[in-house]
Amino acid sequence: MRKVLAIILTLVAFQSKGQDPQFSQYYAAPLYLNPAFAGTSVGHRFILNYRNQWPNLNNGFVTYAFSYDYNLDHLKSGIGALVTVDKAGSANLTSTNFNFVYSYKVQLANKWVFTPGLSFGYANRSIDFDKLVFGDQLDFDSDGQVPTTDQSVNSLGNANYFDFGAGFLLYSKNFWAGVSTAHINQPNRSLLDEESEVPMKTSVHAGFRIPLYHGLMKRARVSSIAPSFIYKTQGEFDQLDVGLHFLYEPVMIGLWYRGIPVQQNVSDNISQDAVVIILGMQLKDFEIGYSYDFTVSELGTISGGAHEVSLQYRFEAMSGGKAKKPDKYIPCPTFTK
Repeated sequence: MRKVLAIILTLVAFQSKGQDPQFSQYYAAPLYLNPAFAGTSVGHRFILNYRNQWPNLNNGFVTYAFSYDYNLDHLKSGIGALVTVDKAGSANLTSTNFNFVYSYKVQLANKWVFTPGLSFGYANRSIDFDKLVFGDQLDFDSDGQVPTTDQSVNSLGNANYFDFGAGFLLYSKNFWAGVSTAHINQPNRSLLDEESEVPMKTSVHAGFRIPLYHGLMKRARVSSIAPSFIYKTQGEFDQLDVGLHFLYEPVMIGLWYRGIPVQQNVSDNISQDAVVIILGMQLKDFEIGYSYDFTVSELGTISGGAHEVSLQYRFEAMSGGKAKKPDKYIPCPTFTK
């Protein structure tokens, strides 16, 4: 049964025109969410993300992301780089993306910042041909070494393409809202000699932080709640995620529901519909988060849900041997600071 499911996963991933991989901790993958987030932290920032979706199924979906960004304060800009690797199915259908990201900060009145951003990328998509089994190889009396005469194997190859995205972000100390669009050029990523365009993906995201203490005495730690949402649409699929985080530094606890179909046209999308629990902790320069997706769609508990881990390390830029003052920056929206 597991082998059958693995084959189905491979076929789905191989033939689908569908969706990009997604992170439940999407604010812990800021450059993947929106290029306008580049440089919104003080100084240097390194982030590593790992997601294992449906671990109970052989060769499910595993996604890695690594990003670096830096605040060019004197140029009112941010630059960054993002690498994502997504593997799916028993034949190791692998998509690798390399992106350069740039943003520019426009200081508005009352400590508001408007930031447009651009993403320029190059991607590769490949599959392990040796792990594919064709119909004419299903000879159960053989030793499993039957060569295929299927002509479609001759047209299989790697896909290499350029990919472009853009977005903008508006934020203050306690509020943020943004829109991003990926695959603006709708590149062709078919492994066969045919057209298979990546549909544009648009994400709308916003949230705000509500401090739970408003007294006159200054406290080192102030608890708060942070409701937020993200709406994504790509091709014929759309999805709304809503959630709430409770923060009491250095601890964060979050509860999300992922997969509300706004357009009511995603009944066949079994990757949606999950309750997500997020736990996080922030030290001085280091932040870690873990989340688990409880699948509530028709796929059920057989999938094993999804595990996700995020690691973040940041340090301030140095100027003349002295650290720049953090109060020169408008804080980027972050759940734990």
